[in-house]
Amino acid sequence: MDPIDYLRFLAALAFVLGLIALFAWAARRWRLGTAAPGAARRLAVVEILPIDPRRKLVLVRCDRREHLLLLGQDGNRLIAQGAGEAAGAVPAARDSAPDLAAQAPPVGRVAE
Repeated sequence: MDPIDYLRFLAALAFVLGLIALFAWAARRWRLGTAAPGAARRLAVVEILPIDPRRKLVLVRCDRREHLLLLGQDGNRLIAQGAGEAAGAVPAARDSAPDLAAQAPPVGRVAE
């Protein structure tokens, strides 16, 4: 193969990679493959809490209802299916929640 053939190969490879990058940018820019732009999203991940390296709790909101899921390597489970705002309940602000850690006894100490 001549050096010209190598240059053609590299130019074609750069062109194809550029097209892939351009398509990926356009898909992100115009949200191709998702709901219509400007449409209200029905599904949202509210919070993720890792329990250990293999499991985590995920709070998901779907149609104004919150669901608590336990995700892990041994399977996924629905822990709680809350009504959220659908039943007319007003979610409490995070700052007004009681501090349960301050009320719990210290860990590792034996009461005398």
